[in-house]
Amino acid sequence: VKSEGPKLVPFFKATCVYFVLWLPTSSPSWFSALIKCLPIFCLWVFLLAHGINFLVSHRSASRILAGLIFSAVGDAFLIWQEQGYFIHGLLMFAITHILYSSAFGMKPLDLKAGLLMGIVSSSCYAFLYSYLSGPFTYLVAVYIALIGFMGWRAMAGVQLCNDLWTWTKLSACVGAMLFMVSDLTIALNEFCFPVPYSRFIIMATYYAAQMLIALSAVETRDEEDFRKRS
Repeated sequence: VKSEGPKLVPFFKATCVYFVLWLPTSSPSWFSALIKCLPIFCLWVFLLAHGINFLVSHRSASRILAGLIFSAVGDAFLIWQEQGYFIHGLLMFAITHILYSSAFGMKPLDLKAGLLMGIVSSSCYAFLYSYLSGPFTYLVAVYIALIGFMGWRAMAGVQLCNDLWTWTKLSACVGAMLFMVSDLTIALNEFCFPVPYSRFIIMATYYAAQMLIALSAVETRDEEDFRKRS
């Protein structure tokens, strides 16, 4: 972890810039989009700093990088969500969750974690359902299914009881949970009722989630050794 810390300094600085400037959402602009996306751009650089060969040889890392790229596009769309680009942002983040799920893989399967995430996702949708109308009734259902699946795959990688885990797997799991908190806050604030300090909660959990998921792409143990232990 210590060896990766210095590479994340630009991300932390960019995140501080976002919270210090705290540009109003009532007047969207390309500058505000840049400031919002800048921490994600820094995570691109963080992964690219490990080398193209690293990204090519580790498909999970390249998929996480692709997910970060779609995330940045989604962030830009959400700057103009009041102008009708909310669905566009939703689509970009749906693709992000598909890429992250693919990066986390399907082994180990861990059906108990899948059942837990299924219950959580179903409960969230059941609560939101009465507030939804039109195409959002179906779009939100699909989105919750995708992020719930992503959360399952991230959680399944952490086998604490069997001591089959690495800090990168734990990072992915915590990052996925924070991503779900961020998106649930968006849904509550957008469709149900105003959430106090919603913007701070959404962005703080979102940036932390993306950083942890980006960190999960970094292999700290020999991949073959981890497969043997699994």
